[in-house]
Amino acid sequence: MNAELIAVGTEILLGEIVNTDAQLISQGLSELGINVFYQTVVGDNPDRLRRVIEEAKERADIIVTTGGLGPTLDDLTKETLAAVFGKKMELHQPSYDRLVDFFNQIGREMTPNNVKQAWLPEGCTVFTNDWGTAPGCAFEADGKHVLMLPGPPRECNPMWKERAMPYLYPLAGGCIVSHNIRVFGLGESNMENILHDKMAEMQNPTIAPYARTSECFARITAKADTTAEAEAMLAPVVAEVAEILGEYVYGIDVDSLEQVVGDGLRAHGLTLAVAESCTGGLLSKRITDLAGASDYYKGGVCSYSNDVKMGVLGVQKETLDTVGAVSAEVAEQMALGVARVLGADVGVGITGIAGPGGGTEEKPVGLVYVSVCKDGVCHTRKMNSSLGRDRVRMQAASTALDLIRRNFL
Repeated sequence: MNAELIAVGTEILLGEIVNTDAQLISQGLSELGINVFYQTVVGDNPDRLRRVIEEAKERADIIVTTGGLGPTLDDLTKETLAAVFGKKMELHQPSYDRLVDFFNQIGREMTPNNVKQAWLPEGCTVFTNDWGTAPGCAFEADGKHVLMLPGPPRECNPMWKERAMPYLYPLAGGCIVSHNIRVFGLGESNMENILHDKMAEMQNPTIAPYARTSECFARITAKADTTAEAEAMLAPVVAEVAEILGEYVYGIDVDSLEQVVGDGLRAHGLTLAVAESCTGGLLSKRITDLAGASDYYKGGVCSYSNDVKMGVLGVQKETLDTVGAVSAEVAEQMALGVARVLGADVGVGITGIAGPGGGTEEKPVGLVYVSVCKDGVCHTRKMNSSLGRDRVRMQAASTALDLIRRNFL
C-alpha cells in the first residue's frame, strides 16, 4: 500500500514552524512497510484543501492529515475530508464529555466553539487524545483509509505511535526495520569508503551512510514479512558493520554522544566537571539537556578570559605567557583545575579559536585543544575544524565527550 501525508496549516507554509510531524509519520510508515510517495503542505483554505485531498484520493491508498482539528473557524480538516468522501458529521458524545471534564478540571468556561472538536465523521474510529483536547480519528471510504491527527507535535507524536500505528498494523504489507550505528571521528565520505564494498553487495538488508553535525551514522535496514524476521536478518549485518568501523562506533540506536557518556559515568559511579573557553558553555548545555544529569555532573566554569583561567582554575601565568591560552598545556591545566575546584572525578578543559577572527598563521581559526583528566592523568587531543564558528564549537564539545568515552568508560 502507499500513503500520502497532508499537513494543514498556513503557519507551516509561512515557515513559522517546522513540519516535524511529517518526519515522524514517514518513519513510522516505513517501519510498517507502507510507501510514502507524496507529502503536501496546504494552508487553512477549504478550497485548496479540498483540491489537495481529491488529488491524494486518486493516487494513495492511505491519507494521513495533520492539523486543522481545533476549535477555530479555520480548522476545517475534518469537515473537508468528510465532504470529499461523502460522510456526515455527528457529535461524538464521549469526546464532548472529555472536553467538558477538561475545562472543569482547569477551572475555565468551555466556550461554544470548543464543541466543534467533538464533531467527527460518522462511523469513524476515534483516537482519544490524552495529550490535548482535539481527538483524532480514522475512517474507510471508497477503498481508502483516512487518518486525521492533531498538528502540535506534543500531541501528534504520541497519538501517531499509540493510536494511529496500531490502527494501521492490519494494513501493513510486511515491515521495514532499521538500526543506526552512530559514529564519531569519521567523516561521511570516509565511512562510505570503508563500507563501500559491503554496501555494494547488500540488497536486503541495505547499508546507507548519513551525515550529522560533527558526526555521522550508518543505517542498516531490512524488509521482511514480520519484525522478528527483519531483526534476524539485521543482527549479523549490524554486528559486522560495527566491527568494521571499530573504535569510531559510540553506540547503536542511541540518541547522542552525551547520552552514552552520561550513562557510562553513572554506571561507573564517576562525576564530571568541565572548563570551557571557546565553546562558551555548549558542552555543559549538551550534558544538562539530559534528564538525570545531576547524577554525575558537578558543574562547569566558562573561563573565557585568562584572568578566570588563572584566578578560578589555577592555570599558570607562566604557561599562558610562554605557549598561550590556545595550547595543550592550558587545556590540561584547565581540566585538572576544574576537577579540583568542583571535586569531580573527571575534568574537561577546552580552549581554542572558534573564529571567524582571532586566528594567526601559527594558530589558525578552528584550532582547538581538548583535554580530559582523571586521577591526574590527562588525554589531550588537538583538533582543526572549519566551516564556521558553530561547527568548531560543536565538534570541540563532541571531541571532549568522545575522549571521555574512549578513556574512562
